[in-house]
Amino acid sequence: MEPQENDATGAGIDVVLVHPEIPHNSGCAGRLTAAMGARLHLVEPLGFSLEDRYLKRAGLDYWPLVDLTVHASVEACFEHLRHGSARPLEERLRLFSARGGTSLREVAFEPGDILVFGSESKGLPAALLEAHAGRRVRIPIHEGVRSINLANAVAIAVYLAAGAAAPAGRSAGH
Repeated sequence: MEPQENDATGAGIDVVLVHPEIPHNSGCAGRLTAAMGARLHLVEPLGFSLEDRYLKRAGLDYWPLVDLTVHASVEACFEHLRHGSARPLEERLRLFSARGGTSLREVAFEPGDILVFGSESKGLPAALLEAHAGRRVRIPIHEGVRSINLANAVAIAVYLAAGAAAPAGRSAGH
């Protein structure tokens, strides 16, 4: 089946990667956000250079299409995201964590949601999780498995969020 023009919709979704360490994961997230029309935010420090060949290889030739903003801190990122929505920032946050929270299957995503992911080795900072404890989301996985790959978590979340937040009659994929 041939892809249809404007078939995917990011529904105003923002994806935030806090202190990402592995360029391939961020490259995959960039390619996905470009494909979905979502925005990508990277919060420094980054574990790689934006010129990294692995980042660009994962994003393929789509990297110039990524709506990317790099922020010096989580606070700077959230201040940037506060603007442009009638909904308060705190209501838009979805903090993904392997440390508990509402099952991804039970989250009612809305247009303008902000999907926040932590680094591959440490996850999100404890203070951030504590400050927004009611906004935690977990992706259900089998017991004994600590977590799933960051790029996979972003893909699962973005597709579910975009599909749930898409206008009636639209879907996020085929």
